[in-house]
Amino acid sequence: MAKLNSITDLKKLREELQSAAETQTGKPLVNVSLATCSVASGGRDIMEAMKAEVASLGLDVNFMQSGCMTFCYAEPTVEITLPGKEPVVFGYLDTDKAKLLVQKYIKDGELLDGVIPVGYERVVL
Repeated sequence: MAKLNSITDLKKLREELQSAAETQTGKPLVNVSLATCSVASGGRDIMEAMKAEVASLGLDVNFMQSGCMTFCYAEPTVEITLPGKEPVVFGYLDTDKAKLLVQKYIKDGELLDGVIPVGYERVVL
């Protein structure tokens, strides 16, 4: 990322990010926690399994990775936001369950076991 040297640079970056966010609306967003505890628990494998399943089903899904989501006890974890719905965090994943999340929750909107109740709200600028 380029260094921001002025308020004008910051405003330009904000406009670019808002524009990018607008083009991504309407697509499911999968946020995979890849903090140390998640990586140690297989988080990278989860992300790759989900990406492969999305590709095999021909779905249009955005992926991102984040740091700690504070659910270390339930790693690896993913937060999935379906269009028009609140984010849902799933924990205790393995690659089979990750694929099932794509098949059932992302594709069909069917909830599966492993939902972690959250006490926060995502704010998009």
